[in-house]
Amino acid sequence: MKKRSVMKYNIPVILFAGGQSSRMGKDKALLPFAGYSTLSEFQYERLNKLFKTVYISAKENKFNFEVLLIPDRYEASSPLVGIVSVFETLDADEVFILSVDAPFVTAEVISKLLKNRGGHDAIIAKTKSGRQPLCGIYKRSVLDIALKYLNQDHHRLGTVLNDVDTKFVFFEDDSAFTNLNHPHEYEEALKSFN
Repeated sequence: MKKRSVMKYNIPVILFAGGQSSRMGKDKALLPFAGYSTLSEFQYERLNKLFKTVYISAKENKFNFEVLLIPDRYEASSPLVGIVSVFETLDADEVFILSVDAPFVTAEVISKLLKNRGGHDAIIAKTKSGRQPLCGIYKRSVLDIALKYLNQDHHRLGTVLNDVDTKFVFFEDDSAFTNLNHPHEYEEALKSFN
């Protein structure tokens, strides 16, 4: 029987794995996860099934598997630096961004966000506990505002999202957006993926 090929999304996806992981105490992007040697590899392989092109945004290539890397082009460490670096590196009008420490974001969540693409500068997931700025679509039109705040050393993504035309897509289930910030969250997540 012939295996049915799955249509992959044409928009590039960027896995953000450049954080300092200060609450975890070690680089969470490099922690083993769900049968993979690192959380980064788990996420990379998972996203590779959904998207035609997967990149990783980080300060440097610290990964033990082959990746398409977009290195940060600025000294500071922040998602804002990552977004500016992505648009200064890639010739893409829009990208899907997901944080490496969000392994519970499902294909259904991604699909719902992509179905809401339109004339907005950003399409971002939101739950009752707040915005999820590292799960959504950013368009090149955010670059000028992002650069303005980067030059002011103001790194809050929320400020950028307030300053551009952002559509927030509401999700009832908060648990899909659980971030692995602390060791106990990582341990709990490991149990879920056994």
